[in-house]
Amino acid sequence: MTTPHIDPEYQASAIEPQVQQDWENRKVFKVADTVEGKHRYILSMFPYPSGKLHMGHVRNYTIGDVISRFHRLKGEQVLQPMGWDAFGLPAENAAIAHKVAPAKWTFENIDYMRNQLKSLGLAIDWDREIATCTPEYYRWEQWLFVQLYKKGLIYRKSSTVNWDPVDQTVLANEQVVDGRGWRSGALVEKRDIPMYYFRITDYAQELLDDLEQLKAGWPQQVLTMQRNWIGRSEGMEIIFPSADESIYADSLMVYTTRPDTLMGVTYVAVAADHPLAKKAAELRPELNDFIEECRHGSVAEADLATAEKKGRATGLFVKHPLTGENVEVWIANYVLMTYGSGAVMAVPAHDERDFEFANKFNLPIKQVIDAQGKDDAEFNATEWQEWYGSKEGKLVNSGEFDGLDFQGAFDAFLAKLEPQTLANKKVQFRLRDWGVSRQRYWGCPIPMINCDDCGQVPVPEEQLPVILPTDVVPDGSGNPLAKMPEFYETTCPCCGKAAKRETDTLDTFVESSWYYARYASPDYTDGMIKPEAAQTWLPVNQYIGGVEHAILHLLYARFFHKLMRDEGVVQGNEPFANLLTQGMVLADTFYREDESGKKTWFNPADVELERDEKGRILSATYTADGQPVIIGGQEKMSKSKNNGVDPQAIIDQYGADTARVFMMFAAPPDQSLEWSDAGVEGSNRFLKRVWRLSSNFFEQGYTTVELDKANLSKEAQDLRRKVHETIAKVSDDIERRYAFNTAIAAQMELLNAITKFEVKSDNDAAVAREAVITLLTLLAPFAPHLSQTVLAQFGIDLTTTAFPSVDESALTRNTQTIVVQVNGKLRGKLEVSVDISKEDLLAQAKALPEVQQFLTGETKKEIVVPNKLVNLVV
Repeated sequence: MTTPHIDPEYQASAIEPQVQQDWENRKVFKVADTVEGKHRYILSMFPYPSGKLHMGHVRNYTIGDVISRFHRLKGEQVLQPMGWDAFGLPAENAAIAHKVAPAKWTFENIDYMRNQLKSLGLAIDWDREIATCTPEYYRWEQWLFVQLYKKGLIYRKSSTVNWDPVDQTVLANEQVVDGRGWRSGALVEKRDIPMYYFRITDYAQELLDDLEQLKAGWPQQVLTMQRNWIGRSEGMEIIFPSADESIYADSLMVYTTRPDTLMGVTYVAVAADHPLAKKAAELRPELNDFIEECRHGSVAEADLATAEKKGRATGLFVKHPLTGENVEVWIANYVLMTYGSGAVMAVPAHDERDFEFANKFNLPIKQVIDAQGKDDAEFNATEWQEWYGSKEGKLVNSGEFDGLDFQGAFDAFLAKLEPQTLANKKVQFRLRDWGVSRQRYWGCPIPMINCDDCGQVPVPEEQLPVILPTDVVPDGSGNPLAKMPEFYETTCPCCGKAAKRETDTLDTFVESSWYYARYASPDYTDGMIKPEAAQTWLPVNQYIGGVEHAILHLLYARFFHKLMRDEGVVQGNEPFANLLTQGMVLADTFYREDESGKKTWFNPADVELERDEKGRILSATYTADGQPVIIGGQEKMSKSKNNGVDPQAIIDQYGADTARVFMMFAAPPDQSLEWSDAGVEGSNRFLKRVWRLSSNFFEQGYTTVELDKANLSKEAQDLRRKVHETIAKVSDDIERRYAFNTAIAAQMELLNAITKFEVKSDNDAAVAREAVITLLTLLAPFAPHLSQTVLAQFGIDLTTTAFPSVDESALTRNTQTIVVQVNGKLRGKLEVSVDISKEDLLAQAKALPEVQQFLTGETKKEIVVPNKLVNLVV
C-alpha cells in the first residue's frame, strides 16, 4: 500500500484550480428541479455585473457558501444558484461613456465576474445561471405584467417627476444635485408624465401583517424598517368647507393622525400642484412664479423635511369645521401632493414643520394640548419643544372639549363631525403605489401598446416576449427606443390599426423581485416557474445580503411573491424564511487636500505605513513620490474613497481559502469587518499550519488501526474530548448562531491541541488520525480546496463524506482537576477521579508537598467545592 503524501509546503495556487476543475467535471453541486429527502435553498443576493468583484461580494458569497457546504456535509441536497442583475442605468451610462452597446458591456463583465466567482471556490450550480437581460428571463416578467394589468393591479396615470431637459430622462431624487441633473448639469424640471404603477398599496396591510411570520428568522432591525416604510396610521379625514363657494366650490379635505389638535388649526397649507393652488393662481397670477419654483424642488419627503420652509398666502379661505371661523389657505413647499390629499391642517403649536412655517410668516400659534404632565416647561410660542408634538396631555383652549385626552378628543370630534359628513375615520399607509416606468433603454420593455382608438392595450401573450434590441449604442439624449420606428411601430391587437409600442422600460427592481423563484427551474419554458420546482425549493431557506436592501428590494420581493401566489405560480405567503444581513467591509483611507479643499484619495496598496509596536498607524507616505498623505481612518470600501482591495490580488497571492477564512474570522457576519493585511497573513499562517500538520502526519507513516476507546491514555482522552467538544461547537456556531468567527477560533484551538499531542502508541495514532480528519472536515466549509486535497490522501472524498457526529462518550470526563488552596491562596493542583470521595480528596490535598509546607498550625476549616477546589483554613 502506498503511503499517503502531500508536499510539505502549502501552495494554494497549485491545488485550488485542480479542485475546482474536479468539481466542474463531476458536477458536484448540481441539483434537480425536484428532489426527495432533506433539501435546502441557500441564496445570496445576486450581483450587478459591474466588471469586478469587490470585497463586499466576497463576504456575501462566502457566508452563503459556508452555510451551503455545511448543510451538504449534513447530508442535505442544497440549491445554491448564481445569476446577474443585468439591466439598469449604470450599464447605460458606461455604454455612453465607452460608446458601446450596453449588452456587449454587460456580457463581457458577466464573463469576467463569473470566472472570479469560480476562483472563490463557491459550491454553485452553474447550470442554473440566469441574466435578467435575456428574453428567456424577462418574457415571464412581461407575462405577469399582462396578467396583473388585466386584473387592475397595474394602472397608468400621470405623475410628477424630476425631468432632465438635456438628457431627456426622468431622474431619481438622489440624481438631482442642487436642483440640477447629476450628469448634464441642466436645471431639473418637474413634469407630469404618464407612468405605470403596481397597486402595492392593495397589499399594504398583508405586507405589514405577514412580518409576524418572519419574526423568528429576520433581524429585528429589518422588520422595524419595513414596518416604518409601510407606515400604517389610523387617523381622520376632515373636511374644511369653502368660505366662498362663488370663488371655489369644492371643500378642502385633509388627513391627519392628530385630530385631537383640530381646535389649534390656524391655517391650512396645500401643495403647489393642488387644485386649490391652481385656482388661487388664476385669481392671483403672481402666485405662478412660486408654484413654478416649487416645481423645481425635490419631490422627496426627506428633503422637504429639512429644506427651508417657503410659502405664499393664496387670499382664499376655508371654514373651520367646528367653529365655522375662516382659516387662511397657504401654498407651502413642505406639502406633497403625493401624500394624503396634498393638504394639511396646520397646527403650529403641536407640529414642528408648521411651527417653523408659522414663525417665518408671523402666523398665529395656538396651544391646545397641555403637556405639563410630561415636561414642566411653560408653553413658549417662539421656541419649539419636543413635548409640543406629544399625544400625552389634555386638551386646553378647546371650549367644550377641554380636559379630553387623545382618544377622548378623537371620539368626540368624530361624533360631532361625522353626522355632518365633515369627518370620517380612516386608515392610511405611508407606502405609495410603485411607479415602474423608466424612460431608459437598458431595461425590460413594458408589454403595452398605445392605440389612438383603444387606449392602452396589453401585448397578447402569444406575442411575448417583446424583445429589447441589443445592438443599440445610446448617446445620452433620451431613450433610444423612442427614436426607433422599427421597435415602436406596430398594430393594435384590438382594432388592427397602426399603433405605437410602449418605449418605457421597467424599473430594475422588478427583475430582482422574482429572480429567486426563477432559479428553481431556470430553463422552464411553459411559465415563470415549474410547479413541482416551486413546491420543492420555495421559500428560500436562507437569504443573505446587505442591510442597504432592507427596505425596497425585500419589500418588493415580498410583494411579488404574493402576486405570484395569487396567480397560482408559487405557494406560501413569504419568499425568504430566514434573512442574514452582513455588515460592511471597512478599509483605511488616505488622502491629500488642495487649497480649494478638494481631496485626492490614494489606494491603500499605494501607501507605505509606519506602525507602532501595537500595529497602530503612525504615519503614511504615497510610495510614488515618498511624500506624506493624511490618514483618514477606516471607512466602507468604495470607489469614491479609492480604498477598495482587489479580491483577485488576494486570491493570486494567498489563495481563495485564505480570503474565505479571513472574511469569516475577522468579524461576526452581521457586523462591520475591518480589513487588515495582517489578518489576511494570519489566516494564511493558520492554513499553512493545518497543511504542515497533515504533511507531518503522513511522514510519520502512521498506519490505520482500530481505535480502542477502552484503553486510552489520559492525554488521548483529553484530545478526543477536545475533538468532540469542537465538533459540537462548530456545528452550533454555523447552524444556529452564524458565528463563523468563533467556529474558526475553535478549530484553531483544536489545531493547537493536536500539535501538542505526542503519539506514543498505535492507539494514540488512531486518536491523532481521528483528530486530523475531523479538523479537516470542520474546516471544509471555510477552506474547501485545502480540505478536499488533504482528505483525499486519507481516502476520503470530501464531496460525499459527512459532517462528523459527536461521540458523547468522548465528552465524559474520568478525571478532574482540583485546585488546592490554603487560606484562599493557590498552593497546588490535583488530578483525581471524578468519583473520588470527600475524605480521599482531602487526604490527597493535604499530602501534596507544596501544600504541606503551609499547613503550619491546626486546620480550622476544610472547604470542598465539588469538581472545583479544596480550601484549607489554618
